[in-house]
Amino acid sequence: MGRVFVAGSINMDVVATAERHPKVGETVAGEAVLYFPGGKGANQAVASAKQGMPTTLIGRLGTDAFGRELRTFLAAQGVDLTFVRDTDGAHSGTAIITVANADNTIVVVPGANGLVDPDDVAAPVLAKGDIAVSQFEIPLPTIAAFFKRARAAGATTILNPAPAKRIDAALLDLVDVLILNETELGLLTGRELRDGDTYETLMDAARSLQARAHQIICVTLGKRGIVALLNGNMHVDQGRAVKAVDSTGAGDCFVGAVAALLADGQPVQAAMSYANIAASICVQRMGAAPSMPTVEEVKAVLSTRRPGEGRDP
Repeated sequence: MGRVFVAGSINMDVVATAERHPKVGETVAGEAVLYFPGGKGANQAVASAKQGMPTTLIGRLGTDAFGRELRTFLAAQGVDLTFVRDTDGAHSGTAIITVANADNTIVVVPGANGLVDPDDVAAPVLAKGDIAVSQFEIPLPTIAAFFKRARAAGATTILNPAPAKRIDAALLDLVDVLILNETELGLLTGRELRDGDTYETLMDAARSLQARAHQIICVTLGKRGIVALLNGNMHVDQGRAVKAVDSTGAGDCFVGAVAALLADGQPVQAAMSYANIAASICVQRMGAAPSMPTVEEVKAVLSTRRPGEGRDP
């Protein structure tokens, strides 16, 4: 069995709930203000740890109250924090989130996350069979250094290019599994993609992004499930019908669960189908990191599924 190493952001999510999102220049009355541990790196690490995989988080916190709360929470979830540094003179990462009708808007203020550097990711010792995960809430040169070390060690690399920004060919070539949503896929390929685009349209865009023939690209589609390019073929895993409460962290849940199952030696198709179920549980709860399901919760849903349900149509 391998291990999961996540190099990424750690945030405190400040969540305001409202009946609807305000228009530009408009003020709307909110319903509640909530505080949840989050950050894409932390979310993905918690999602992996809750599947029973040894999971190490690499990142930085400020020496403020949020930093102390986040460290306590992550330790309680079973995440190894050996390589999470406290950084004087920087505040902990903070995300300002508005949730209305289960959809969210997010403004992220990086804080200490923006200071994660190549020395931070050089400290852990990776090995063959390990999974190295990162996202775009820490500096890109740090991600590149992390993935180079992972590749040299024989580990598998997973990149979640979010929040969306342009990626250079050198970094993309270091990625074994690319997991992104249709908005991010559109930005990276320069194509105008929409929510209702066919799976074939999305796969055509994914093929144009591939750095090499066997690179895996998975597009997460919310309630529509996922579509993935696996060994040149299209794999569809349809979404599970649930009453969504908060979609924050659903993509991170998917990424972390995929990483955990790959570390356990499971085939990538099975890992993605499992992670799709995990994400469907996540959206039924408020908050990001606290909403990540346990392995027992995912298996309980899987045990009630009919054979083949949700698979390729």
